[in-house]
Amino acid sequence: MNDAAPTSETLRAALSGLLDGLPPRQAAGAVERLIANYRGNTPTDTPVLRDRADVVAYAAYRMPATFEAVRSALEAFADAAPGWAPGSHVDVGGGTGAATWAVAATWDGARPVTVLDWAEPALALGREIAEADPALRDARWQRARIGTELALDPADLVTVSYVLGELTDADRAAVVTAAADAAQAVVVVEPGTPDGYARVIEARDRLIAAGFHVAAPCPHSAACPIVPGTDWCHFSARVSRSSLHRQVKGGSLAYEDEKFSYVAAARFPVAPAPSRIVRRPQIRKGQVLLDLCEPTGELRRRTVTKRHGDQYKRARDAAWGDPWPWGSGA
Repeated sequence: MNDAAPTSETLRAALSGLLDGLPPRQAAGAVERLIANYRGNTPTDTPVLRDRADVVAYAAYRMPATFEAVRSALEAFADAAPGWAPGSHVDVGGGTGAATWAVAATWDGARPVTVLDWAEPALALGREIAEADPALRDARWQRARIGTELALDPADLVTVSYVLGELTDADRAAVVTAAADAAQAVVVVEPGTPDGYARVIEARDRLIAAGFHVAAPCPHSAACPIVPGTDWCHFSARVSRSSLHRQVKGGSLAYEDEKFSYVAAARFPVAPAPSRIVRRPQIRKGQVLLDLCEPTGELRRRTVTKRHGDQYKRARDAAWGDPWPWGSGA
């Protein structure tokens, strides 16, 4: 696996350079308008990113968060497939290419990369940003309608991140089916909201039906044990806040937490986590409470106390989204 830090720093530097010459007030205004559009009912035949100013502002604001969420999902997938690395990558609805950067941060070396999106300004900016990373300079940035007419060339890895929410039901189904038909591995990432989780579960079911094995986050390929409408499975990735983040959102914290839901699945054998921590661990005096998704397809709370020795030490350092190596043993 690769070291994500240099890639992250390169991306952040490239994004900072883009904002030079764009008035801060204009950038913040563009981001606020675009956020409102994304949260509303944007027609699926109209790209939200209209011009370079839109794309620069939104890329500077959103790319670091998307990068960290996708990188976290890919890292979990890589842990479940330690001897595998993608020889080629297609990023569906990739926009300015955050997922391509996340793949480069996860696995060493260059590989053929194709980014598909229907917003030409986003593709143009993604191509420009990619010049900062030698592994991405030869990537293809191709305009495509992301929906029922999507056709993909065979690829080792297909990523579909933060795009299903912009599509109709029919388009969502078609995109996931196209990814499954083309790829050896598929990673789908959506916002960590109830609706985002529902779209991930829909994609997960479709991938399993197509013969894929779930690699992460689930320790099984059985039905999700969460009752629809009662809860949702999501995780958190820490993102360093830029000055643009602080302008738009206010506040003084140097970071924020990006909530995301995801599924990573493969046609080849994988070794998913024995169990997965699906809530923030609760540390009490002499004990740690862990909410786990277990290989039996059940959700259980485990109490790890000092008498568990090494397990207790591990539990005190554990984070939301981590694998729990002892499965049902604690």
